[in-house]
Amino acid sequence: MSHTLPLSAPSPLAPRLSDLALLLVAVVWGTSYGVAKGALVLYPVLGFLAVRFLLTFAVLLPALLRAPAPERRDALVAGLPLGVLMLGIFLCETFGLALTQASNAAFLISLCVVFTPFAEWWLLRQRPERAMFAFAAVSLLGAALLSGGYTGRWGWGDALMLAAAVLRAITVCQTTRLTRRRNAPVLALTAVQSGVIGVGCLLLALALPGKLPPLPSLTQASAFWWACVYLVAGCTVFAFVAQNWALRHSSPTRVGLLTSSEPAFGALFAVFWLGEQLSATGWVGGALIVGAALWTMARRGDAQH
Repeated sequence: MSHTLPLSAPSPLAPRLSDLALLLVAVVWGTSYGVAKGALVLYPVLGFLAVRFLLTFAVLLPALLRAPAPERRDALVAGLPLGVLMLGIFLCETFGLALTQASNAAFLISLCVVFTPFAEWWLLRQRPERAMFAFAAVSLLGAALLSGGYTGRWGWGDALMLAAAVLRAITVCQTTRLTRRRNAPVLALTAVQSGVIGVGCLLLALALPGKLPPLPSLTQASAFWWACVYLVAGCTVFAFVAQNWALRHSSPTRVGLLTSSEPAFGALFAVFWLGEQLSATGWVGGALIVGAALWTMARRGDAQH
């Protein structure tokens, strides 16, 4: 099966399939926090991110090398700046989480769902439908209830999480803009993005004070490598490819709304898999987030054709 996405008119089923793919991305990303948390006990954050994305790059490198020269060039032209944006997102989220409360971080990153319609309006000159703003408001209310809202004083961690939310909104729109008139295969595009993130994290880990420890042993720290396998296969390869593909069939605002259901699925994973507790308010918030996503999916006419 070819992984090159033609620029011709997509199948009528493409918008519905892209909605389903994005909801699955949200589910997978929601589980990533619990999985990554266990791996980070065994290795530093930046080193772990470098391992995760360099492994992804190695897995997808054959797709980049096999692509015809024009398509490979398109993947590089679009993937390099998008990779830099995504590196900024991961760095802001990583250090932001370390410097603020978890509830603050969860609420502030969810502001992406509000920023995306305005970023689409500004960067792509496309005003989203009014219903999308309503869905975004419902999703944001759900995120506030799920996380407990914003608490405490404003600090550097809060600023970094807010920057990550802004960068997420910009990245979704820039992906649409940079790939709209280019025939970049999604696997090749994802390979370039992953390479930029992996190399960036590795260089930063080596440049910061403190020596990067040796990688965990395959035999004595198998949990670390199983976590890497899951995050590479599900949360990076599948999720990045699905999002890059879905953006060719959906508006950035729609993509942002569907993937914004990630915190709700993350909370469900924490409850049923990690044994954590969720308050009644949290359950209501999660239901609002998922409801907004399903409500968005039900509006078939909103998909971009």
